[in-house]
Amino acid sequence: MISFDRFTVDLDRRQLTHGGREVHISSKAFELLVMLAGARPKVLSKKELHKRLWPTTFVAEANLSNLVAEIRKALGDRARAPLFIRTAHGFGYAFCGDATTVAGAQVRPDQPVCWIEWGRMRFPLSIGEHVIGRDEDVEIRLDASTVSRRHAQLIVKPNRTLLQDCGSKNGTFRGNERVTSSTPLADGDAIRIGSVLVTFHMRSPAGTTQTAANTAT
Repeated sequence: MISFDRFTVDLDRRQLTHGGREVHISSKAFELLVMLAGARPKVLSKKELHKRLWPTTFVAEANLSNLVAEIRKALGDRARAPLFIRTAHGFGYAFCGDATTVAGAQVRPDQPVCWIEWGRMRFPLSIGEHVIGRDEDVEIRLDASTVSRRHAQLIVKPNRTLLQDCGSKNGTFRGNERVTSSTPLADGDAIRIGSVLVTFHMRSPAGTTQTAANTAT
């Protein structure tokens, strides 16, 4: 957890609270807040933030500034007299408030803890929710006709990753098993999204990757 002023950022629950009451922000805004607070007081460039937030999708530069505005509104912050989020004009953004990181998850949420591979493409996954689909704004975009616009999602936690189907037309499978509820994944699991086959990988506690022989037939 990260605490500042009367705010708390709960990394496990993906929740921002103020005085114990939840403050709603979007998933992307939460990820951006965690990135900035975790790197404090370092300024993160717009290029780096775009790469982390939208690793495989081109988005307009305004998307990032809109997320910053959303965070500032949630925190009651102002761009011209920032208490928490400072703009480094022409470069990027930084968290400028006093914050304390409380021991919890051992993995930093802004760093990839697992990933999906599709052919030569690799989608890094940090702690949080990642939608798989054909829409341009999803985190894992698979441009195939059998993939629904918002087909499935991965929920990455410090100690496990869950796969869920999002009511897709052609189904989501782990190996040969159709996913009908939250399904835990293991390193090397084969996942079928419609007719698209991808592979899930995760880091071992020691930082090395051990691949299980779990493949679809």
